[in-house]
Amino acid sequence: MTAEQKKGIKKIVVAYSGGLDTSIIIPWLKENYNNPEIIAVSGNVGQADELDGLEEKALKSGASKLIVADLVDEMCEDIIVPALKMDAKYETYLLGTAFARPVIGKKLAEIALAEHADAVCHGATGKGNDQVRFELAIKRFAPDLKIIAPWREWNIKSREEEFDYADAHHIPLKISRETNYSKDKNLWHLSHEGLDLEDPANEPDYEKKGFLEMGVSPVTAPDNPTYVTVDFEAGKPVAVDGKKMKVSEIIAYLNKKGGDNGIGIIDIVENRLVGMKDRGVYETPGGTILYFAHNQLEMLTVDKETLHVKQKLAVDYADLLYNGKWYTPLQEALTAFANESNRYVTGSVKLKLYKGNIIPAGTKSPYSLYSENLVTFGESDYDQSQSEGFINLWGLPTKVQAYRERGLL
Repeated sequence: MTAEQKKGIKKIVVAYSGGLDTSIIIPWLKENYNNPEIIAVSGNVGQADELDGLEEKALKSGASKLIVADLVDEMCEDIIVPALKMDAKYETYLLGTAFARPVIGKKLAEIALAEHADAVCHGATGKGNDQVRFELAIKRFAPDLKIIAPWREWNIKSREEEFDYADAHHIPLKISRETNYSKDKNLWHLSHEGLDLEDPANEPDYEKKGFLEMGVSPVTAPDNPTYVTVDFEAGKPVAVDGKKMKVSEIIAYLNKKGGDNGIGIIDIVENRLVGMKDRGVYETPGGTILYFAHNQLEMLTVDKETLHVKQKLAVDYADLLYNGKWYTPLQEALTAFANESNRYVTGSVKLKLYKGNIIPAGTKSPYSLYSENLVTFGESDYDQSQSEGFINLWGLPTKVQAYRERGLL
C-alpha cells in the first residue's frame, strides 16, 4: 500500500486478542498509517480468562474502543456440529483454530461495515493458515474492504523482535520471552507452537507446570477410570450423563472430564496450506470425546455405502475448513450431505476415560442396524446356504480372468 493510500485510511477495525502480535499492532498502525482511529474487536470463541483486562489494555494501546463479540454458540452450532456429523479431521487435527476463524472473520467484516471503517487488520503471519481464513471470510461479507496484514508489511522478523517493540513502546504482555509459545485458544482446543517444539526431535514436556492448560498428562491422570455418557439426536450432541445441554455447554463439560483424564493431546507435523510443514501440540479433550462417541454411534446406525462415502467426503470437508473456504457453495452442499447422512444417528454412547484413552463401554440406538439374530454364532434366521450363489456371482469376474490367463475363453 502506498503512502498516499495509507493517508486515506482514517478508521481501522483490528482483530484483537491481546496476544503478542495484536498487542503491538495498534501502536504500529498509529505510527505507520497516519494515526487512524482504531476499533479493536475481540471474538469471544470460548478463550475464557484471555478476555480479562482486554478492554483496558486495548484502550491504553491506542484503540478508541473494544468490541467483544460473543461467537461461541455460532461457532458451535453452525460449524462444529456439521463438522462433527461429517467426522471431519485434517490429517489427525480436529480443526480447532479453523473452526473459530470463519465466524471471527465474518464478524470483523460486519463491524467494519457498521462502523464505516476503511480497512480491517489482522495479526496472522504470512507463513500461516489464519491469514487465508480471515481474509476469505472478510472478502465474502465485505468484498471491497481493504485488508491490512502487518506481518506482510513491517520490518519485524521474529517474535523476539516483537518483544523488543513491545518493550520500547511500554506495552504490557501476559507472556514472557521464556514462555513464548505461540498459542491459540478457544472452547474447542488449545494449540502450542514454537520454542522447543520447532524441532520435531524434541519430546514435549507434558508434565512441566503450565505447559498443558486444558488438562493433565496421561502420566499424571487418575488411576481410576471416569465414565461419561453422550446422547445424540440426528448426529448432534444433546446431553451428557443424562443432562440436556446446548452444544457449547456439552463441550465445556467434556473438556473438564476429558482434561482430568489426559484425553485429547496430540503432537503432529501437519501440512500447512501455504506449503510448509509445521509441528504443533494440540489439546482437544472434549472434542476428542465427541468425535469418538459420534463414530461409535455411526457404527450402529449408518449403512455401509453411506458411511464409506461420508468417510471420503470427510477429507474434502476438512480441507475446505482448514483452507478457509467455509463460506462457499461447496460447504453448503457437503453440509446438506452431513445432515442427511446423520438422520438416524440418534442414541446413547457410554465411554470409559482412562489415562489418555477412550474405551467404548456400550452403545444403543432406536435406529440401530445391528441385528443380534443375524450375526449370532448361535441359531438364527439367516440361511447360510444362500452364500454359495452370492459368492459365485461376486467372484465371476475373478473366475473369467483366470480362464483368460489359461486361454480357456
